[in-house]
Amino acid sequence: MVRPAEEDRPPRAATTGILTDADIAALSDFQRRDLIRRLRDPIQPLLPRPEALRLHRRLRLTMMVAATIAMIPWLVYLGFTLPTEYHARNWSLAWIGFDILLVLMMATTAYLGWHRRVLLILPAFGTGLLLLVDAWFDIVTADSRDVWLSLGTAVLAEIPLAILLISGPLTLYRFIVLAHPLHDRSISPWRAQLPL
Repeated sequence: MVRPAEEDRPPRAATTGILTDADIAALSDFQRRDLIRRLRDPIQPLLPRPEALRLHRRLRLTMMVAATIAMIPWLVYLGFTLPTEYHARNWSLAWIGFDILLVLMMATTAYLGWHRRVLLILPAFGTGLLLLVDAWFDIVTADSRDVWLSLGTAVLAEIPLAILLISGPLTLYRFIVLAHPLHDRSISPWRAQLPL
């Protein structure tokens, strides 16, 4: 009988004598998360200073709340003052620029998807939103001769692709949260908290 070479044998777990599989199986979810927290590298060196985090969070939240409130009267004003028709300057440049951005986002999504990178979440979600914006403006700015083409393109291509591109990152996000060893499974992934 030939014995396998030392390097061909599967490695023994370094903690076998300390913590058995039965010991691990007997742990509750809370105990497992607590053990992982105690064993992982400290997270503090990876994070910016707490005062910098608080300042950035306060600034972002203040800006978003202020912008949201400011948009309400602006939308009312636009609703009463914008003309129903408008002849735009640089119309072709606006659409070509938008479509170039859309192509760059699609290419980035394809590249990151091909290489199976988690960063795919950002451009995929953004591309889906851009496709919805494209469909909206195509339909509402089309004249009577082109409106059916715009509607058909939106219903048959842009909206289904947008749904795919938005739902994919949301599914991936959910998986990442649920697969994280410190996530409490009793909490919905949609309610997961930021680390700080």
